Amino acid sequence: MEIKVLKNVLDKNMNQAEKNRQTLMRNQVKMVNFISSPGAGKTTLLEKTIPVLQEDMKVGVIEGDAYTSKDAERLQQFSIPIVQINTGGTCHLDSSSIEKALGELVLEELDLILVENVGNLICPTAFDLGEDFRVAVLSTTEGDDKPAKYPMLFRQAKAVVLNKIDLMPYINFDNETFKNDLWEINPNLQVFETSSTDGTGVAKWLKWLKGALKEEEKRV
Repeated sequence: MEIKVLKNVLDKNMNQAEKNRQTLMRNQVKMVNFISSPGAGKTTLLEKTIPVLQEDMKVGVIEGDAYTSKDAERLQQFSIPIVQINTGGTCHLDSSSIEKALGELVLEELDLILVENVGNLICPTAFDLGEDFRVAVLSTTEGDDKPAKYPMLFRQAKAVVLNKIDLMPYINFDNETFKNDLWEINPNLQVFETSSTDGTGVAKWLKWLKGALKEEEKRV
């Protein structure tokens, strides 16, 4: 019975995700889903990413969190449209919540929506939101074993941002093991080593992201 209920939930989510995707395509808006565990540095990475993207496109944000709006408040400095989704403890966003968020945005005035999902490496992977692609954000402080322990996210992601590399000299993180595990799971993964606090590696990440978004435009 539990398996049947879960299948129904996922099927319903997938149907709505496809409707979201069609809505975004009609309005020529791209959407990227950022997934990480809590504290990996998603918001700090977005603080470095958004102002550069704003040079060429109109950006909006859908901010997912269990209870607070603290991350959304940090992004208000960029004067962009932000929709806050509080899940009330649920560990992921779903396509229905995204549908409502899209209804609060003026899609005709946007080129790109960045979704900051609820901090979790498992639950968000099962719920398509209608995004063009997913980016996984990890931090060195979480350990090098996360790809092996949570492979689903890395099978689905288009890129991985390994954040907080400035801390690598002070922790037990085997970068070679980390990358080998990643590429065994998904040989096509793009991996970027960054420090969102001091800006190391962010330029390479942004160059790739802009290119990936242009590639998505060609597919439409």
